[in-house]
Amino acid sequence: MSAGGEARVQALDEVLDQAEARTASSDQGLLANLAATVTGAPREAEMAALPGELFAVVDALDSSVTLRRALTDPSTPEEGRRRLVHTLLDGRVGKVCVHVVEEAVGLRWGGGRALADALERQGVRAQLVVAERAGNLDETEDELFRFARLVESTPAVRDALSDRAVTLEGRRSLVQDLLRGRASDTTAVLAQRAVAARERTFAHTIEGFVELAAAQKNRVLATVRVARPLTADQRSRLQSSLSRQVGREVLLQEVVDTDVLGGIRVELGDEVIEGTVAGRLEQARRLFG
Repeated sequence: MSAGGEARVQALDEVLDQAEARTASSDQGLLANLAATVTGAPREAEMAALPGELFAVVDALDSSVTLRRALTDPSTPEEGRRRLVHTLLDGRVGKVCVHVVEEAVGLRWGGGRALADALERQGVRAQLVVAERAGNLDETEDELFRFARLVESTPAVRDALSDRAVTLEGRRSLVQDLLRGRASDTTAVLAQRAVAARERTFAHTIEGFVELAAAQKNRVLATVRVARPLTADQRSRLQSSLSRQVGREVLLQEVVDTDVLGGIRVELGDEVIEGTVAGRLEQARRLFG
């Protein structure tokens, strides 16, 4: 993503963050709810409904080229695009959803798909806020990661979820069936959203969701690939070392990988720390081969 695109995404992140912060400060009982009504701060129920509302807007954008163009057309004045949002959404979704979408169309995107992707991100972040308030954000992180690994290691499921000959709803129904009774509602919702594969593949998309979940608690996600499971002491020492390196708490997601002959491979954002036998052999081959 370009620097300009990153700036727009971050600006939209701040819009949602501010709405969530106002809700947190106002969610303190009857008197606070009355104050929230007076000040315009969103109520808890409105924030709980926000993920589904944003996802509905994204689905509408995905299904209509005309709508995407109308909301991103640079030849239309910004005020005109904002008015269109109110015309389409006022009374149909909550005020927070209207506000997020209005602020989004006020930014310059590369096209309608970019706008839809940005709003999908906010829907995911809103869903993670709901999970955090329910006290199951850590559970959601782990379940999403494990499900992504299950899909990647099961060719029949991976192929079924990537088969564009099957409708999106059909593929989402498959995910729902696979997770029924095995994961939280938040995990099921987000896994179904990941089927759209906005980040190239299901695995990449759901990995992005896990990274957003880690960021929700100001943590960094590190994927650790090993030949055999780490002991509790090894995990603790590795986590401490990585946390010192990046200056933030690191969330470890461990993958036992048959391609790893020995040692460890750490993927930390765009950085790869290669400590496997195969990696060292490859480095030696490049130096002396």
